[in-house]
Amino acid sequence: MRTYDQSDPEPGSIRSHPWTVATADSHSRYRDFKESPALVRACLEDFLPWSEWPAVQRFYGIVEWINGPDSILESNDCAFDGPSANSTPQFAKALEATGRLMVLWRSLPLNLIRANSDWLKGVLHRQLNESDSELEYGVVGITVFPVRYITLPPGDQQQLGFQLILSFWAWGDDEEDVMTNLERTVSGIGAALHAVAREAAACGMPLPI
Repeated sequence: MRTYDQSDPEPGSIRSHPWTVATADSHSRYRDFKESPALVRACLEDFLPWSEWPAVQRFYGIVEWINGPDSILESNDCAFDGPSANSTPQFAKALEATGRLMVLWRSLPLNLIRANSDWLKGVLHRQLNESDSELEYGVVGITVFPVRYITLPPGDQQQLGFQLILSFWAWGDDEEDVMTNLERTVSGIGAALHAVAREAAACGMPLPI
């Protein structure tokens, strides 16, 4: 699967974790899926119209796992735009679907060290590049962006850190084709995130506090 380093879509801005409501949609708000895993399949508004597709069910499973008791990561935000007219001329298909998943270390102080986010990005790139080499119409972009962790002790040095955005795209000739390629793309993301947990444990990185 192809990946690339994606630039921050909002350069110069610093997001907060946890956040309250989205500026683009006042109905969207942060939910702690670690505390309420049942909300995953009810509150990801962008995904609900497409929930019958295996790709979306697989995405739900990833969000449930990453926020579950066996993960050293957690998610922050998700988004999805279902199949629509292709706006990416590099891929000669009629339709595209795109989404994102924001991830961070569950032990929040780990996110204050840029090297920890860069390590996470590097492992994800490598694992995704090594997966599903025959997938032609699925791509993942990875962004490291600044975040203020407002639940940590106050002060820039104690609160200012980083998170990752995993942006993903899939293309196809029709809706079924797009969603089939999306399932392969999402499956690769899930496998890569599981690999992060294994590699972190193998190299002795701290487990969640």
